[in-house]
Order: sequence, then structure tokens, then C-alpha cells
Amino acid sequence: MKRFVPVVMASVAACLLSFVFAPAQAQVVVPQSTHSNEIVSDARTQARLHTELAALYYQSDAMGIALEETGIALAADPTYASAYSVRALVWTALREFSTAETDFKRAMSLAPNDPDINNNYGWFLCQSGREKESIPYFLSAVKNPLYTTPDLAYINAGSCALKAGELESARAYLLQALRFTRDRVPQVQVHLAQLAYREGNLTEARNRLMEVWQTGGTPSPEALWLGVRVEHKLGHDVEAKSLTAQLRRLYPNSMEYQEFLKGTYE
Repeated sequence: MKRFVPVVMASVAACLLSFVFAPAQAQVVVPQSTHSNEIVSDARTQARLHTELAALYYQSDAMGIALEETGIALAADPTYASAYSVRALVWTALREFSTAETDFKRAMSLAPNDPDINNNYGWFLCQSGREKESIPYFLSAVKNPLYTTPDLAYINAGSCALKAGELESARAYLLQALRFTRDRVPQVQVHLAQLAYREGNLTEARNRLMEVWQTGGTPSPEALWLGVRVEHKLGHDVEAKSLTAQLRRLYPNSMEYQEFLKGTYE
């Protein structure tokens, strides 16, 4: 399962590479004594640090340890919304969708305006076959002026609108993503190429993929498989075979390569 979509941002804090989530919006009831303030602050710090560790382990596919870390975070501060959000991502990766949704709803109830949580919950809904339900959460994320990665939410909105068959909306969201991003331009171009392919515009799809190939990075299985289908339809056998060879070499166990083996070109 790809995990570029959930928002986690790399930073260095206290000499530790950590994943920092946007601050939760929930208000904690803090007693007025100085000693109590220190206790509450320390609990939130503990929750934040263990949530950051959990995100690291999630990104590394160490789901069991990620669950342990979120458990420690929530034991320290049961009101820390980001911990529920990260744990929900872990449950999603483990395909425990009902448990994941429970955690996401808890996170949303604690921090309904948190843009990262909105984006992640939208991603979960889209991955669960509820594409149309997901769009408002992405749009809620980008409305927050403090959101640091609006390009991700727009990319997600475009991708999910495309899955839902809402092609014009998909185009609008993806073009918005291009306004906000530099690092993720190839990712946006792949989605726009998919859109062009759906509309039967093979030349545009090919041109956008050519821009992806020219970036010099390792292409995703989605990009390669789309390229194979575009070149196949255009009758470019040499190019199709070259992209197929890359797909086989880089992603022999991917769903996309399995589709190629089946001869499923649509």
C-alpha cells in the first residue's frame, strides 16, 4: 500500500528525525497551578513524541511497533488527536477498516479543523471505495491557511474525483495542485495523463508521461503501466516493450504487472 498520501512532514527535532503533524485543535483543560501546567505540558509532549515515532515506524512498515507507540502516546494524553489519526493509518494498512474509522472519527471529534487529519481521513474514505465522500475533507484541509502541504490535498482530491468518474472536477483539483507544488509535479502529471487517457486523448496522455520520464526519477508502477497502455494503443510497439521491461524489472509483484500478464489493457 502506498503511503505518500497521508501527510507527514520530515523535520529534525531534539537530534531525532521525526514526522511532525499539525497541532491538534482540541483544547485541554489545564488546572491553574504551575505544577499542574507542567504536568499537562509534559503529557502532551510525551504524546507528540511517541506519535512522531509511530509515524516513523508506519512509514517503515513496522506496524506492530507503530501501534505500540500510539498506545503509549494515548496513555500519556488521551486527547491528542494526531495519535488517533496515525493509529487509524496503521489500522488501514492492516486492513482493519472498521477500527480505523473509529479512530479517525475520534481524531475528527477532537480536532475537526486539523488539516492533516482531514486529509488523512479523506484518503481513508477514498481508499475504502467512498470517493465522493472523501472530497469535502480534502477541500477542508486546503481552506486552512496554516496547512503546509495543500498540494497533497489537491492531488488526493483530483485522484479520488478521477476514481469517482468526476473528470472535470478532477482536472480542476489537479491543476490547482500544480499551482502549489514543485516536488510533486511528476505525480500530478501522472494523474493528468490518466485523465487524458480516460477521455481518449492519447497524445496528451503521452506528452504528460514524457515529462515524467524526463525528470529522471524512478517511475511509479502506475505511471509505467499507463505508459504501456498508451503506447500499445498508439501502436508504438518498441516503446511499449521498453516500458513493460521496466515494469517487470522494478515491480514484478505489483498489481500493475499482474494486469499486464492478464492482458488487461483497459
